[in-house]
Amino acid sequence: MDTITADIGNPINQIICALFINFTGFVYGSTIGWMSPMGLLLQSRDSPTGVPLSNTEISWMASLPYLMCIPANYVVAYVGDRYGRKKTVMLMSITCAVCWAIKLCSLSVWAFIVARCLVGFSMAGTCVCCPIYTKEIANKNIRGALGCLVSLFFTIGSMFMYVIGDIFSYRTVLWIAVSIPLVHLVVLIAMPESPSYLVKVGKEEEAEKALSWLRRKEKNHLVIQNEIEEIKNEQNNDAEGDKFLLKAIFKDSILIKAFQIALAAALARELCGAVPVLNFAGQIFAMSSEGTGLVLSPNQQTMMLGVVQITGGLLTSSVVERVGRKALLIVTSLVSGLSMCVLASWFLARDYQYVSPAWIPIITLCLCILCDAAGLQALPTVITGEIFSFKYRGTVLATTMAIASLSDFFQLLYFKPLASAIGVHVAFYFFGLMCLCSALYTVLVIPETKGRDLEDIYDDLRGEQCSQQ
Repeated sequence: MDTITADIGNPINQIICALFINFTGFVYGSTIGWMSPMGLLLQSRDSPTGVPLSNTEISWMASLPYLMCIPANYVVAYVGDRYGRKKTVMLMSITCAVCWAIKLCSLSVWAFIVARCLVGFSMAGTCVCCPIYTKEIANKNIRGALGCLVSLFFTIGSMFMYVIGDIFSYRTVLWIAVSIPLVHLVVLIAMPESPSYLVKVGKEEEAEKALSWLRRKEKNHLVIQNEIEEIKNEQNNDAEGDKFLLKAIFKDSILIKAFQIALAAALARELCGAVPVLNFAGQIFAMSSEGTGLVLSPNQQTMMLGVVQITGGLLTSSVVERVGRKALLIVTSLVSGLSMCVLASWFLARDYQYVSPAWIPIITLCLCILCDAAGLQALPTVITGEIFSFKYRGTVLATTMAIASLSDFFQLLYFKPLASAIGVHVAFYFFGLMCLCSALYTVLVIPETKGRDLEDIYDDLRGEQCSQQ
């Protein structure tokens, strides 16, 4: 059996498939990155709307995707389970294309609001469906690295928008943006459906065909047949029990512990400070640059964050299978927490007229974004996919994302008003504290999931000693 398990085949097709699946992250990342350069433009005297938008309007534009993401998470989870992962990801590309098209057709505030609401559905699809789809097409030895691709593509998409937003005109940016999801939609047609989904709907022959292409082996190969049997066994184990999945989770002591871990990891990602930083990077750098004589413009400093994001995304994809999920999550949470506390102290010192080095905001913000891209952004979905079976993955990811999205909504809606009212340092101290708490929780509670079977992980949650550790 060990020989069979080791014979995993050539992973090139899995990598190709994962790249196209997770390119959805690029499409979604560009919609989030758009807010930074265009937020500054829309609030300037040169605003394409003719009248500069207010702080309230910009805050709602930034926060609405996270509010809409709450119901969208459950819609996406249902569509993914009912109609397939592939069709759901394709639907997300269509949604993004419509979002950009609306902005091209109108400069009214209502058009911005509607378009940003659609971003919430793209966000849900990227964060819920893409990690599940990737997990279900990948071998154990590469699923962590491939699962982190969505984070890498998100960072590249954000960086792409930072750059073209600084170079091209408002409408040119939108024309470029609308073309990308349309091309992605066409490419996705050639990708296979998730074998787990195909087995679930009784299309076992198609599942064998999909696995044959993914593993580059004949359909009757023992590896393919064993994987089909593993998928069937997992789904048979889930066949009984409550149809209301959250009720089933809360009735099972192991599942509720796994759910708590998934939720804690999701909140660690959202409360590290990266969300307001990425959406308001230009404005935050503008605040920190006042009177410092920095040469770079806020948009150019934001581009630096984009480079750091990509570096972090490449880092996590390359090391996650070496160092494991737990160690990487601890380090990124700890470093992010310390950097946020230093940044908060810098703003506090400036409020009291103390002279502080102008490079501190740049370094600390870069560290925050590096840690977000290198672990905090990608690992929660990877871990969640590995600690739940097919039956529960969609529902759990939807629920944890809904709760996390609600926190993002309030962060973005009130970040700028509160920063003006009580000082931006309070917000960054809060983010720092959350990161440090996340590091401690990971050390004490979260098990290592790298390359392990579900039952093996559940043995840890039961407090049993596992022979593989």
